[in-house]
Amino acid sequence: MNRMKTRVMLFVGLGLLGGIVQRAAADDFDQKTVFTFSGPVEIPGQVLSAGTYVFKLADSSSDRNIVQVFNKDETHLYGTFLAIPDYRIKPAGKTIITFEERTAASPEAVKAWFYPGENYGRDFVYPKPKATALAKANNTPVPSMPAEFAANTIKLAATVKAPHIVAMSQAPLKAQKPTGEEVEIAEVFAVSGEAPLPPTLPTTASPLPLIGLVGLLSIGAGVGLRFAAAKAR
Repeated sequence: MNRMKTRVMLFVGLGLLGGIVQRAAADDFDQKTVFTFSGPVEIPGQVLSAGTYVFKLADSSSDRNIVQVFNKDETHLYGTFLAIPDYRIKPAGKTIITFEERTAASPEAVKAWFYPGENYGRDFVYPKPKATALAKANNTPVPSMPAEFAANTIKLAATVKAPHIVAMSQAPLKAQKPTGEEVEIAEVFAVSGEAPLPPTLPTTASPLPLIGLVGLLSIGAGVGLRFAAAKAR
């Protein structure tokens, strides 16, 4: 059931894209991507009207999970947004952007953004009230931050200086569950920058070589004991 919902979310979300423009080697550090949305979309704390926008990582070597959204010409910064790592086992060859199912009377909310060739994308952190609503609507946990930090994302649009980005990255993060319960974010998301382990490790070899090794060790131990006994006589 959850897999089906994910496909629907992706299909509906991609339907809002009028186009994904340009990827150049020079953009790999900030992962600059140009999106054109044919309808309004929601990002943490605000709604973007239909149009063309630039998504890129903030110029920070200490935190690679701060996303900034600009207008097409990059002359106006709409906001600076917290994100957490979102992992894909197989990196995509093209940009992927996914959307949460909308709550009543709301536009699609951007969930995650993956740059081409990257295993790790960025899962957007929403203010607690919105994260709670999205978690219930999608039946999946949503990363959250205190509601008062939503205003800071827009205030930070006035500057892109490193100290402000550091302050943003220190916001306390939680996770809102579909049940309405708030839990520590590490309980439901891999936020350490490491890939989550698979439920079971794959079997890569037959147990026969191990059995053979145990047999050889047993024979060696037996010979050793007999030698020790004979020496004692």
